[in-house]
Amino acid sequence: MLEDQIMELLSSNLLYVLVAALIIITVLRSVKIVPQSEQFVIERFGRLHAVLKPGINMIVPFLDKAAHRISILERQLPTASQDAITKDNVLVQIDTSVFYRITEPEKTVYRIRDVDAAIATTVAGIVRAEIGRMDLDEVQSNRNEMIGTIKQLVESAVDDWGIEVTRAELLDVNLDQATRDAMMQQLNAERARRAQVTEAEGAKRAVELNADAELYAAEQIAKARRITADAEAYATSVVAKAIAENGVEAAQYQVALKQVEALNALGASPSSSTILVPANALEAFGDAFKMLKGKA
Repeated sequence: MLEDQIMELLSSNLLYVLVAALIIITVLRSVKIVPQSEQFVIERFGRLHAVLKPGINMIVPFLDKAAHRISILERQLPTASQDAITKDNVLVQIDTSVFYRITEPEKTVYRIRDVDAAIATTVAGIVRAEIGRMDLDEVQSNRNEMIGTIKQLVESAVDDWGIEVTRAELLDVNLDQATRDAMMQQLNAERARRAQVTEAEGAKRAVELNADAELYAAEQIAKARRITADAEAYATSVVAKAIAENGVEAAQYQVALKQVEALNALGASPSSSTILVPANALEAFGDAFKMLKGKA
């Protein structure tokens, strides 16, 4: 009798324990704590039911399950290299890198299997298409514009996958050896041409400076001659004025004075041993002395 009561008590206690355990398990399975960097995709009976945001969330236990845990952190695709041909038929190798993050996990989970491979393939196709529209010089000089274009086109292509492209980078543009050699020859030729142009411009400048110097010298000589002519004209005008005022005597005085100065210069010359005096020299001296006395 006592054993039956004990067994009955144990059975009832076990039932309580099982019920309590079931309740605890149910509560634990109905509460989902989602980390800040993740989102949970909830399925009910194998179909999409909800997407749980970071924080505490409630689900229906035994019916709902977290089928996918998706990280919403920004991701970087491995650096990829692809060959492309420019508009001017130059083979180049482009190194690219793309950064993205998942914004709508339900699209990413159910619409694409391998996100990284899909984005890499999309980027490769877009890069080849864009490079094919540009010459090599444009690829080198318009890199920033091309990066913006690639980012915009990739965003449009992956929009149905619930992905946001945050950044696209064009890391390097590599050329084959033949193209590099041709570009180096072109660069050397351009340097030689610039050196020749510089030398020619220097020679031209030297000629211009010499011509300017000669022109300046000629202008100075002409100016000196003009000043001399003006002085002689002024002296002539003074003599003419003196003749007009004093008559012929002033002219005779000037002529006699010049004759006396000429004879003095001739006599003072160290190379002269004999002096030839004109017949009328004495008369010239006499006239000069008379005039000088008259002036005194």
